[in-house]
Amino acid sequence: MVASEAGPIKVLLVDDSPALLRLLSLGLSRHPDIQIVGTALDPYDAREKIKQLNPDVITLDVEMPRMNGLDFLERIMRLRPMSVVMLSSITQEGSQAAVRALSLGAVDVQVKPADGIDTQFIQSMARRLLTAARSNRCKATRRPGLKIDPEKFVPAKLDRWNGKLALVGASTGGVAAIETLLSAMPENCPPMVIAQHMPSSFLVSFVDRLNEKCPVKVFLARDGLQVLPGTVCLAPGGDVHTGVVRRGANFYCTEIRGPKRNGHYPSVDELFLSATDFADRVIAVILTGLGRDGAEGMAQLQKNGARTIGQDEASSVVFGMPRAAAELGCVDRQLPLREIANETCRLAGAAEQIARA
Repeated sequence: MVASEAGPIKVLLVDDSPALLRLLSLGLSRHPDIQIVGTALDPYDAREKIKQLNPDVITLDVEMPRMNGLDFLERIMRLRPMSVVMLSSITQEGSQAAVRALSLGAVDVQVKPADGIDTQFIQSMARRLLTAARSNRCKATRRPGLKIDPEKFVPAKLDRWNGKLALVGASTGGVAAIETLLSAMPENCPPMVIAQHMPSSFLVSFVDRLNEKCPVKVFLARDGLQVLPGTVCLAPGGDVHTGVVRRGANFYCTEIRGPKRNGHYPSVDELFLSATDFADRVIAVILTGLGRDGAEGMAQLQKNGARTIGQDEASSVVFGMPRAAAELGCVDRQLPLREIANETCRLAGAAEQIARA
């Protein structure tokens, strides 16, 4: 459900702090497209109110009494998939929990401010709630015939690498999508660089999780780091973008200084556009996400010889970025998430090189 189409979105707030619930209710209720339909102090209370109120989106704190917020999230995604925005601290433990929440299926995570609730926090929270209301998980709760199943990946094989580099961009829903993609990759996957929109404080925990769950080696990108077959470099964000340069047959990460692009560090467009001089050696992939970041860069890459893949609408949490690229006519193949690793490895294989020779 989108607010402009059917009135305000219905939100249930879940937190063990009555004071925080009051502040959130007061602040978010002022938004014309948000209706706070209820609050709950713990997951058991929330479970009953979800049944009674049928909210479009719920907020959920990681640390909760009687049942951990992550355990409750896992149950929600298994029994009644819906849009969830998690609240997390900025501590290391909070970052690990946030990444796990996103992997379990939360649409987004909002970091709790150390200095208390302010206008900026309320505005950020409102944006995340409205984005969550546009997600496929929200559609699943509004349309009983639409079921969003966890992606079961198709394991990919790469017999012999043809020298191509894979560049991947993602935003909302991207943490789980990237984990699915990399879990399907073989140990000798083509070299990959990924730009995912997320707070930089979460990235170390995300890299740790990917290295734990996936057969490939994942690193935080840094200036001058060579991207080798079997390795994946994740753009660090913060206040810089990540690009790639080619020297001979080798690829290296490079740091790009400049303002945010499309409202983000790191920008998918910046990553894609950095590779236009050697686009014929690139496989560009756009995964789930809100907005248009990556569409312009993918169009330029395709124009200069890159092969391109977009995630399809049915498997995307938010079909914004892939749709924007498709509307520009620059997506060679629009695929379910579970098939993207296989197609990427096919394009990076020796047979593809021979076929295009």
